[in-house]
Amino acid sequence: MHNQNRDSIDLGRRQSLKTMGDLSLLGVLTSLGIMPNLALAGLSAAAFEAKSLDAALDALGGFIATENAAIQITAPEIAENGTVVPVTVECSLPQIEQISILVEKNPTILAASFLIPKRAAGYVNTKIKMAQTSKVIALVKANGKFYRASKEVKVSAGGC
Repeated sequence: MHNQNRDSIDLGRRQSLKTMGDLSLLGVLTSLGIMPNLALAGLSAAAFEAKSLDAALDALGGFIATENAAIQITAPEIAENGTVVPVTVECSLPQIEQISILVEKNPTILAASFLIPKRAAGYVNTKIKMAQTSKVIALVKANGKFYRASKEVKVSAGGC
């Protein structure tokens, strides 16, 4: 019986320490202006669930987005493995609020979405999954307006 009580106390202590650690990390990330996926889940749920490019753009609020040369997408011309495709989006527009990466022919069109803190550089670097050769679209919200750029990425082996 003595061991059972000790085990339950240890388990409760471990859970408390884990929860405190998670909350501390969340506080640090938020203070740095980084919004974890947890915070974005409710904000963009419809965009992540969209089954067409138009529906995803509409859910993000950027259905009418103009092409802009200030947005640069760096991604491989040919991705050997669609499971891990590195994508970098850089944008020199002022007052960037959000950068989203969409893949036109993926089962889930919205691959990633980032809220950009004030005075932060318009730069994101991530890895996405691609099911097949498709257009990768960077959607940038800056100063309340939406802009976009796109790049075709060929995929040898799909990752979705």
